[in-house]
Amino acid sequence: MLIKKVLHGVLFLVLASALTSCTTPTPNHVDNVCSIFKQYPKWYWATQDVKKKWGVPIPVQMAIIHQESHFKSKAKPPRTHILWIIPWTRPTSAYGYTQALDMTWNNYVKKTGNSGGSRNNFADAVDFIGWYVSTAHRKLGISKNNAYALYLSYHEGMGGYKRRTYLRKRWLIKVARKVARRARTYQAQMRACRKELPEKPWWHFW
Repeated sequence: MLIKKVLHGVLFLVLASALTSCTTPTPNHVDNVCSIFKQYPKWYWATQDVKKKWGVPIPVQMAIIHQESHFKSKAKPPRTHILWIIPWTRPTSAYGYTQALDMTWNNYVKKTGNSGGSRNNFADAVDFIGWYVSTAHRKLGISKNNAYALYLSYHEGMGGYKRRTYLRKRWLIKVARKVARRARTYQAQMRACRKELPEKPWWHFW
């Protein structure tokens, strides 16, 4: 009986270790998009695919993810606390690179057919952003280059953006401006290092 319990314990640790090893570590330098893409070439290729598919500039994709999760694959909002001490539930179902809510992610899957997609997979995450930005462009008339307005709609939802709910949130306007600055910084960095970024090989498959 004891041996059986020990074997179960070992099996659990092996499985847990395997699952952890599948998680992509946060990039070493999240403020430098060239460094990110050199560390993770597949991320660069994924953003290229999104730009081609949805027409969303790579700096905009990356600036939104930077703000939402700092490129942490399993990011979640912090738990609330009872009496400021006891950990309780999380305020929303936001998860992954894009902090997409369950409902919004499910809508993305329904509209795109990406039923096997995951919020902690980078390629799926940037495809989600491409879909959302493209939808915001179509429904709200926001330019796909306008990281400031796109982030406001991303945070408030398209209905909230239409109602201009962000005008009552000065802190959110500051965050959206930061996202816009980040997109411009990433754009300048990419302009300087584009020739050094690894090209996607013809034989590469996701």
